[in-house]
Amino acid sequence: MSEATSQEAGNGEEGAKKGEKPAILAVAFDRTVGPVLDLLDELGATALLASRTFAWMVRPPYRWAQLMGSLEFIGAGSTFIVGLVGVFTGMAFTLSSIVGFRQFSAEGMVGGVVALALARELAPVLAAVVVTARAGSTMASELGNMRVTEQIDAITTMGVSPVQFLVVPRVVATTLMLPLLAMCFGLAGMLGAYVVAVLWQGIDPGIFFDRVEQFVQPSDLRMLGTKSCLFGLIVSIICCKKGFFASGGARGVGEATAKAVVASIVAIFAADYVLTSIMTEL
Repeated sequence: MSEATSQEAGNGEEGAKKGEKPAILAVAFDRTVGPVLDLLDELGATALLASRTFAWMVRPPYRWAQLMGSLEFIGAGSTFIVGLVGVFTGMAFTLSSIVGFRQFSAEGMVGGVVALALARELAPVLAAVVVTARAGSTMASELGNMRVTEQIDAITTMGVSPVQFLVVPRVVATTLMLPLLAMCFGLAGMLGAYVVAVLWQGIDPGIFFDRVEQFVQPSDLRMLGTKSCLFGLIVSIICCKKGFFASGGARGVGEATAKAVVASIVAIFAADYVLTSIMTEL
């Protein structure tokens, strides 16, 4: 009996070891392939919401009241903070540039360099980041709260498309207002650059503005507008998607808001590289 019992125990251990191998493989598969599948799922859901948003943009009834409210919140509400960040960005970048140019006795070039950097990179990117932090997070939290409190379901029950009523005005407003906010950022940055370069460092104002006119071309302003429009579209779609499909109560809304901000900022910098590569070659 003891031999039979020991043999059965040995067979059980061998079976347990054989059963552990598929479990280990399954865990390894989930850890390696799972994030890729989750990313593809996120991209697919975002693309689906974007397609539904574009379809509802051209279909009546048009929600003018919601659009005006979104324009005021995103545009007028973000102007001060965008301008403030622009001023300090221009001041810091100008001061750093003067330190570098002074080694070659070329301080007069700083105005054109700062203006070019603001027009091509700093203004559209940082304005989009500021709008993401202020307006994008608010959009995600608002839609998330409406989802977990079943307000979106109530809108659907009344026969109104929640995408048209809630998402379209926010997407259109962000896409329209971000180029204006980026321009405001650029002007505020140049004001900060003027204060540091001309008033504090003693650079001739005529040379300062002459270099700005020499360096900045219409193609640079076109790049600013194109980038800002695309960034506004990206930020609004991602933030609305995260909030629109939030779940799990208050904790889920908080997680959706944080994920919306992080995903939007990463998408902004990735799209900035792609757009810069394309438009620089053009």
